[in-house]
Amino acid sequence: MRDYGQYCPVALASEVLADRWTPLIVRELVLGSRRFNDIDRGLPGISRSLLRQRLRHLERKGVLERVPITGGRGHEYRLTPAGHDLEGVIMAFGEWAVRWMFSEPQPHEVDPVTLTWWMSRRLATDRLPEGRVVIEFDYRGPDPLRIWLVLDRGEPSVCTDHPGFPPDVIVLTDPVALMRVFSGIVTFPQATAIGAVTLTGTPHLVRALPTWFAWSPFAPAVRARRSWPAR
Repeated sequence: MRDYGQYCPVALASEVLADRWTPLIVRELVLGSRRFNDIDRGLPGISRSLLRQRLRHLERKGVLERVPITGGRGHEYRLTPAGHDLEGVIMAFGEWAVRWMFSEPQPHEVDPVTLTWWMSRRLATDRLPEGRVVIEFDYRGPDPLRIWLVLDRGEPSVCTDHPGFPPDVIVLTDPVALMRVFSGIVTFPQATAIGAVTLTGTPHLVRALPTWFAWSPFAPAVRARRSWPAR
């Protein structure tokens, strides 16, 4: 990105963040992604070459650094102090959009794989059961899809192929309905009450599952709006 050539803090910040995809890459890092494939997984639609280019740009600007993977090959990305300081900026971006521009999710805006991946990063780890638990997300709609979230002693893995273990809980829903829960438009009990989300499986796990997720970091702002139309 070319410099604006202006002695202005907004211009300086824009030189770092105003390129397409860059704020979303920072969002992924703020939310805990460290490895290239994890960042890529949260950004459907970006090419891997463009992602590499944007990561190099953020590294040059001092927002992130590459560090060797402990006990493995390759490297991962970590936010510098300047990068961590952008968390408030990213949250302010999202909260502003919730206040002035946010609306009901549309089917073309909700990718079920990405939604499941986001949910896997927003786990309330202190509430998770011990041992391995397999959650099957059975997404209805024009393009039905099954995705599995495997929790093994609190470590999540999202699988688009059957993980080889039977599901302990099955979540029957459609992507938009589950996104409404994740984003904070409706609560999990509200979604189950109207049949938008149905849980089956081991009874005590079915009862506990809604407590395992922290949902979107922007959910409090969405709930504060209190102006969503009834469905």
